[in-house]
Amino acid sequence: MIKKSCYVLILLFIYNVNAQDYKFGKVSKEELKEKIYTKDSSASASVLYRDVDVSYRYIQSSGFEVIKEVFERVKIYNKEGFDYATISEKLYQGNGDSESFSSLKAYTYNLEEGEIIKTKLKNSDIFKEELSKYYDEEKFTMPNLKEGSVIEYQYKVTSPFSYSIDEIEMQYDIPIKKQKVKVSIPEYYSFKTNMKGYLSMIPKKTTKSGKINFSTKNRSSGSGLRSGSQTTFSNSSIDYITNIHTYDMQDMPALKDEPYTNNIDNYRASINYEIQFVKFPNNPTKSYATTWESVAKTIYESTNFGNQIGYRKYFKKDLEQLLLDKNTDEEKITAIFSFVQDRMNFNSYIGKYTDEGVKEAYKKQSGSVADINLMLIAMLKEAGLKANPVLVSTRDNGVPLFPTREGYNYVIASVELNGQNILMDACNKYTEPNLLPTSALNWSGRIIKEDGSSESIPIVPEKLSKKETFLNVNLLENGDISGKQRERYMFYNAYLFRNKNNSVSEDDYLDKKENNNGGLEISNYNVKNKKVLGKPIVESFDFELESQADVIGDKIYMSPLLFHAEDENPFKLEKRNYPVDFVFPRSNRYVINITIPEGYKISYIPGTMNIALPDKMGRFTYQLVAKNNQIHVLSDVKINRAIFPATDYFALKEFYKNIVEKQTEQIVLSKIK
Repeated sequence: MIKKSCYVLILLFIYNVNAQDYKFGKVSKEELKEKIYTKDSSASASVLYRDVDVSYRYIQSSGFEVIKEVFERVKIYNKEGFDYATISEKLYQGNGDSESFSSLKAYTYNLEEGEIIKTKLKNSDIFKEELSKYYDEEKFTMPNLKEGSVIEYQYKVTSPFSYSIDEIEMQYDIPIKKQKVKVSIPEYYSFKTNMKGYLSMIPKKTTKSGKINFSTKNRSSGSGLRSGSQTTFSNSSIDYITNIHTYDMQDMPALKDEPYTNNIDNYRASINYEIQFVKFPNNPTKSYATTWESVAKTIYESTNFGNQIGYRKYFKKDLEQLLLDKNTDEEKITAIFSFVQDRMNFNSYIGKYTDEGVKEAYKKQSGSVADINLMLIAMLKEAGLKANPVLVSTRDNGVPLFPTREGYNYVIASVELNGQNILMDACNKYTEPNLLPTSALNWSGRIIKEDGSSESIPIVPEKLSKKETFLNVNLLENGDISGKQRERYMFYNAYLFRNKNNSVSEDDYLDKKENNNGGLEISNYNVKNKKVLGKPIVESFDFELESQADVIGDKIYMSPLLFHAEDENPFKLEKRNYPVDFVFPRSNRYVINITIPEGYKISYIPGTMNIALPDKMGRFTYQLVAKNNQIHVLSDVKINRAIFPATDYFALKEFYKNIVEKQTEQIVLSKIK
């Protein structure tokens, strides 16, 4: 009997420990005392509990609306975790309707002298910001944050756009201990469920009954002695079925970012509900885009897209003058692109639909991405060339894995020449034909034609972008160095240099360059071709740098690549489930001649290395040659493709491990006795 009682007590204890109370306001001392997340001790914060409930509500005057209710409780372990105490929601507005944010309740909890102290969020900590003509952002920052705090908040987002359910994230940059996500959709709406990411997400599917109640007002005129009108009300209702998806999940790992990642959100576990059709009783079925072809056709038929390409009269005289001496298609393409690029100024508005329209933009010489590039397409077509728009999703917008109109947020131009498509974007002053802004280099685009047909088109660069660095260096006996450097930036390297530095003063640029290279002192600086597109940028300067070598006794130790050495492997994860994205193929080549100080001899130089990645994806060549009082250094790293699948991660990680080890291996000089 005693043994049975003890067993029951143990079960009750286990139940009480695991049956955590996740009701709002029920934060425990155990949660506040928690020091680390045991399954990931590197986490600066974790979500203790998360509840997202998406449902539909019927309003007689306007129809169905979508309600999203959010409740989250977050543990802050250290100061780095304070970043997760700022919460934001984007609110869409369009066609006279807008989403709304309401019912916010939020508290910060701290343990002080054994007592739980809670601090309420103030109205002054809540902000609303206009992000664009289509989006506002509601944001709040939790008060009284300390290491060890627990924060919790709940709020509601109401949307009149019943055909759209925002993508629901199931994975954060910090771990999630427990979460419940429920999506309830009336039978009238048919959505396709798309899963994204690498985590298993299997919903429990149930149904429940719902009812819509109607109240109808009737007015009838009187008769006989009573000539006044009478008002009566009648009530009716419709029964319907709600389909419910419930996701109960525990111990969701953090999604960890790393260098050379396109957009980490592309690989975040999430659920996307894509509308297929809407069918109400006694009404025809309304279908929505469910294939890429229907997406492209819908976009092209918009008055702010396809119609804009049809407008030609506003530029005809300028185009005729421009093409007077242009005989070949190549000359026409180059002339038209340069004309639009020089004339038009980008107003920073990104979107696939025009802002003010091509005619108004041409007049103002300023416009959005769509204004400028649809105008470019129209001029190419008017010149008799085969030009078409290409829909693109920018890197920060993610990769559109599923057919969706919202997946594309950018448009560029394509023109056929000798059976090849030349891609162009005239919004940036430093782009060229087949050299797009790096923000638009996002795997593939979708070319669409007037007949509504479309096809995927790759927009990943294949041409190698080179950077060549030449140094002549004098090493002094005290470890200081001086010398000359010449550097050549080609293709995308030149594009990036121009965009980053052409609007910066030379003094500011040199200050930053000196600070980024360990206090380098630069003199006699010269740069060529900063604004001459199609030619490499060439910069040269004299330099001095203290303490670049270590002098220990009668020996000098130095890295052959000096301040250019790759001293850290960018790839650190044990496992990576998403691709490595270098943006463009690249080559970094260093040729360095080092003159050693008089009275010293070369005791040791690192050996040669020549290694390659599989399938000619990359190569590292490293060679040092000692001759008299000079050391000749060659280091060449080639990455021959822009994107590597996750299966090649370990090969890349080992490749860069060898580069770092070899480039940081030191030369040893000894004093001649």
